[in-house]
Amino acid sequence: IMGRNAVREAVKSGRSIDRILVSKELDGSLREVVNLARDNNIQIREVDRYKLDEICMPFGHGGKPGNHQGILAQVPGVEYCDISDILRAARDKDEKPFIILLDGVEDPHNLGSIIRSAECAGAHGVIIPKRRSVGLTASVAKASAGAVEYMKVARVTNINTAIAELKDKGVWVFGTAAEGSIPMYKADLTIPAAIVIGNEGEGLSQLVRKNCDVMVSIPMKGKISSLNASAAASILLYEAVRQRIG
Repeated sequence: IMGRNAVREAVKSGRSIDRILVSKELDGSLREVVNLARDNNIQIREVDRYKLDEICMPFGHGGKPGNHQGILAQVPGVEYCDISDILRAARDKDEKPFIILLDGVEDPHNLGSIIRSAECAGAHGVIIPKRRSVGLTASVAKASAGAVEYMKVARVTNINTAIAELKDKGVWVFGTAAEGSIPMYKADLTIPAAIVIGNEGEGLSQLVRKNCDVMVSIPMKGKISSLNASAAASILLYEAVRQRIG
């Protein structure tokens, strides 16, 4: 897990951490995270910055290492949950299920941003497929600014099977597309709802579209006909928040 916010939230959430590697050049916010880790009896090792660069090189791009900001946490691995765990989280809060499904989102920064928005919006979970989709990598955790520590993420073999399971539990599935049948503000997102966001380039697959209960669109007033996947997800998440609060 790379980055100050991501490591801080991992410590605060009580996640199992093998050890934390931190730059010998401690500044104020780094020292704050280190002190928090020490209070939680987590092993800390000070290293040269080049060592952090070396470890984070696989998570960067363009020949540059991932942006570790002088600190990283080595963890046993990511624990995915089941769809039943997401539905149980909604029941425990006495709330109607509010879920995001991702049909082939491949960019780790998009996934991290979507998880961050979902956590802020009070969604109960995010569902991603195992194939043709990015998983919960270090880059995703970094992009989520620590939200991955609080958001339940289920990784399923087949997204259409997941849609069928949600429908069986009374959840309505809302697909998203530029040519959606109704504008998002006319869709009733106060009911048990799952919003499906498509692949960055191709959008929703034809079978996923067919299996959605309703197709919705985001009103577009400019000359560009589409939004980034994470931006679209944020807009739809907060339309649901607006309706549920109202």
